[in-house]
Order: sequence, then C-alpha cells, then structure tokens
Amino acid sequence: MQNDLFEKEAIPKAYMKMALPVVMGMVVTLVYNLVDTYFIALTGNTNLIAGISLCAPLFTLLLAIGDIFGIGGSSVISRILGAHDTDDARKKSVLCFYSAIITGLVFTVIMLAFKKQILMVLGSTAQTYAYADQYYSWLILGSTFVIFSLVPSNLLRAEGMSLQSMIGSIIGTVVNMILDPIFIFGLGMGAAGAAIATVIGYIVTCVFFVVIIVKKSNVLSMDFRMFSLDAASFGSILAIGLPSSITNLMQTVGITLTNRFLQPYGDDNIAIMGIVLKIVNIALLVIVGLAFGGQPLIGYNYGAGLKDRLKKILAFGMAVTGGTGIVFLVLLSAFANGLIARFLTDPEMIKMGVMMLRMQLLGMPLMGVCLIVICSFQATGKATGAFVLSACRQGIVFLPVMIVLSLMMGLNGVISAQFVSDIFTTVVAFVLFKVFLWKEIFD
Repeated sequence: MQNDLFEKEAIPKAYMKMALPVVMGMVVTLVYNLVDTYFIALTGNTNLIAGISLCAPLFTLLLAIGDIFGIGGSSVISRILGAHDTDDARKKSVLCFYSAIITGLVFTVIMLAFKKQILMVLGSTAQTYAYADQYYSWLILGSTFVIFSLVPSNLLRAEGMSLQSMIGSIIGTVVNMILDPIFIFGLGMGAAGAAIATVIGYIVTCVFFVVIIVKKSNVLSMDFRMFSLDAASFGSILAIGLPSSITNLMQTVGITLTNRFLQPYGDDNIAIMGIVLKIVNIALLVIVGLAFGGQPLIGYNYGAGLKDRLKKILAFGMAVTGGTGIVFLVLLSAFANGLIARFLTDPEMIKMGVMMLRMQLLGMPLMGVCLIVICSFQATGKATGAFVLSACRQGIVFLPVMIVLSLMMGLNGVISAQFVSDIFTTVVAFVLFKVFLWKEIFD
C-alpha cells in the first residue's frame, strides 16, 4: 500500500499517476471499439452495423453491473485503507469478487431466457434482428467475464496499482483487436465473430487480473474461504455501487432512447449514430478515466480526514476534466468530416454524421465537471447525491428533454437532446454538491 502517494505526493503528480493508467487503458479500449466498428463497416451492410449498434446498450449494461462491485468496492476499500485497516479491506475485496461472479451467472440465465423480448425493446426490426441476435447471444454467454473484469480493475487502483489495472485492460483489448478481423472476415462469422472476439479478450483480461491479485497484491484476495455475505459489508458496497452503476445504466437507457426516437427516421440514422457515439466515446471515456482515476485519492483523503488536501484534489480534478472536454470539443469538431468519412462513403450520410458528432460533443466540458462531483459523492459515501446526479444526464433529465425537443424540432431535436440535457445536469450537480458536501469539506 503506497501511503505516501495518497497522503504526501504533490497533488498534480499523485492525481495523474493514478488517473493516466486508467485513461490509457480506456484509450486502448476505445481504439479497439473504433477498429471493431471499422471492420464491421467494411462489410458495407448497414443492417449489420445497425444490428450491432442496437446491442450497444447491452454492453454498457454489463459495465453498469460490474461497477456495482467495482466502483462500490473501490470506494469502501479506499476509505478503509485511509483508516489503515488492511484486514477489513481484504475481506471486502473477496466479497466484491465472488458477488460479481454470482451476479454474472444469474444475469446470463435471465438474459438468454428473454432474448427475443429484449431485442425488440432495444429497437430491432425485421432487417436488423438476425444480426443483433448473433451479437447478443455470444456477448451474453460471456457476460460473467465482462462483469467480473470491472471489479479487479477498480479495486487494484484503490490499492495504488493503477499500472497493473491498465495493463490488464490493454492485454484483453489487444487480443480483441487481433481476433476481430480473423473471426469477422477470415472465418466469415460477421456479427457473431465480433462478439466472440470481445468475449475472448475479456477472458484473457480476467485471467491476468486473477494472477496479479494472487501473486502481487498486498491487500486484495481471491481466497474463497474468506467469502461471507455479511449484510453490513454488502450494504456498504451496494450503497455506493448501485448509484455509481446508474452512470453506465443511464448511458444504456440514453442510447436505447436515442435509437428508438431515431427509428422513425430510418435504420441509416441509427447506424450513423452508432458510429458517432463510438467517436464521442474517445472524449467521454478519457474524461471518465481522468475523473474516476482520482476517486481513490478522494476516498483515501476523506477517510483520513485530510480536508485541505481533499479540496485541492477536487479543484485539480475539475480543471483537468473540464479542460480536456474543451480540447476534445475543438479537435474532434474540426476533424469531424474526415473522421466520419473513415466509416461511411455516402455524402449525405457523412453530412448527417458530422452534424450528429458536433452536437454530441458540445456537452463534453460540462460532463467532465459533473463526473468529478459524482466521483466525490461515490468516494465519500454520499449515496443519495451519487444516485440522483448519475440518473440525471441520460435518464431523469434526458427523457423529458428528448420528448420535448423531438416534438418541437423532429430529427434535429433528437440529435441536440444530449447537449441540452448536459446543461441542466450541470446545474443539478452544483446544487447537490452544495447540499451534500460543501459544509463537510469547506466549513
């Protein structure tokens, strides 16, 4: 356990030392996602592209479930380590690992049993159903590995092992990238091949993390003999884990809503938005990495009662995430035409893609600030604040905004709904911070 890193290291250096490995891991994953989309786009089959795009909410749902035990456990363990209780942190890690595995197995059974109904809810049509079905089936079969991978990825960072967390993510992603063209084209498996490559990549990641925990970790453990469903411990993890998972879950809801509201305008628009959201994720997940990379620092210093250091960490985090959002807004907007043209050839579709991309990017700086507030709530155990704010951007706020703008502006309203939602969510973020944390940190 690296106490000096958490308590004494210069804040910019400590923050970036924790956050950059998270960002790098996410960047590699994003590169894979873009390559994956590129290979699928090479088929020239927009129904196949749309079918896989319809399953994007499913993937974010898996990440949301993993975050229950990953981010929830990381928050609890960070505060426990701040109080210097390593034995309790070890027990909590075992609870997180095996709870994730059990949840993943149950999830697999339920999602396979209701496959047809779920695919219809996601917006499948007669033209896209077969492709969505192929991708869905294989991804669900490997869903336990996807869910489990999020737990050691987050818990290792709570111990200060951000580099190992990054390496695990990169290894699985590289395997993914190598297998994608082999399965999609070499073996002619199309959508099923893309999903199988993804699952194998996550299996490799999980194996790496288990080896690191067993061989290298001084805090975490996979010893099943320590597994106990202690109600108090489980409750403390869920108190933060469930609200934190809402961030990814609401992204699932947001993508599903967007696809459903785009449906009247044709499958082409769904396919274009699927590509646009992959590009937007370059900005979004880098910002997420910068925000969540600093969460262990926030939790540790809160648990240790180091308020002055905590204030500086929060200020630095907001400056970094907000500033990064502005940089991505400018750069990706400037090169929007070239980026979209890498995936599409039809001039009208490219034009639509450029407009969608620029509108989706406008809220990135605001999103960065909101994420730091969410991380603050999660790291300090403020479950209510984390829950409400996480549910706002693509749920509580997004749905009414989408309904109103789509009625007023049609397709343009659907495309601009996310930016308008980001504005309202930022206002909510500052109000909630004032209510839940301001007195405790600044008074």
